[in-house]
Amino acid sequence: MELTLLHASDLHFGKAFDPKAAEALSRFVGQASPDLLVFSGDFTQRAKVQEYEAARAFLDDLPAIPTVVTPGNHDVPLYRVWERLLAPHRNYRTFISEELDTVTRIAGATVVALDSSAPHSAIVNGRLRDPQLRFAARAFQEAEEGDVRILVSHHNLARAPDYEPEQILPGHEKALTRFLEMGVELVLGGHLHRTYISLSVDVFPQDPGARSIPIVHSGTTTSKRGRARERGQNSLNLIRVLSDEIRIVPHLLQRESLAFLPTGVQSVPRKGGDSG
Repeated sequence: MELTLLHASDLHFGKAFDPKAAEALSRFVGQASPDLLVFSGDFTQRAKVQEYEAARAFLDDLPAIPTVVTPGNHDVPLYRVWERLLAPHRNYRTFISEELDTVTRIAGATVVALDSSAPHSAIVNGRLRDPQLRFAARAFQEAEEGDVRILVSHHNLARAPDYEPEQILPGHEKALTRFLEMGVELVLGGHLHRTYISLSVDVFPQDPGARSIPIVHSGTTTSKRGRARERGQNSLNLIRVLSDEIRIVPHLLQRESLAFLPTGVQSVPRKGGDSG
């Protein structure tokens, strides 16, 4: 088995958007020919119609590859308070996806995307609710035997290992515990505008020797809002799922060549695998 995923995040169409980075992303998609595209939220800066129109046009210009999307906190209005209260995802549903929690099935993978934006209660830090966890459990129960089970949400379930402190999604331990029970093998997210890879065992205590889920975050792929060690930079992840391991290759945009190039590789054994 071999499956290639391209994971990008935080496109931020709007004032902070970088067209050159977007052109580089488009080229990279064509060169990498992934089996699946994953965009883990924040398509827009201020959830405006014109920003969503630009995001939709960009997605439509990409190769016809199965694509997973999920909303981020910037994809709901912040300052348009009545819209945020009464129809927070109206523009997202119109231009990106009618459904907020989704299931995508391709050969070898079942991918569940959960909307972690919480426009009524926690617009910055997000939430995952019990009904969403039950939705994911039902979807994974119907997965084909041998499928890699992937969970996508925007907000971070692990802190970035750097000097800039960030809050973690409230209830992350409960969510990760449930994901372990569901057999999830990979969690993908964004939000913090820098790339990092964590393991669930590093986030909260687990039984010694218990299986651990890699938690992989992409930085901002096409905006000028990179933070901390990726300040002013753009990034994405190319992920290869093999029969015995998951191989994660972060990429940074090189300004001289306007190309996304690999910065390293990290491999995590799959459940039942013998690679480590």
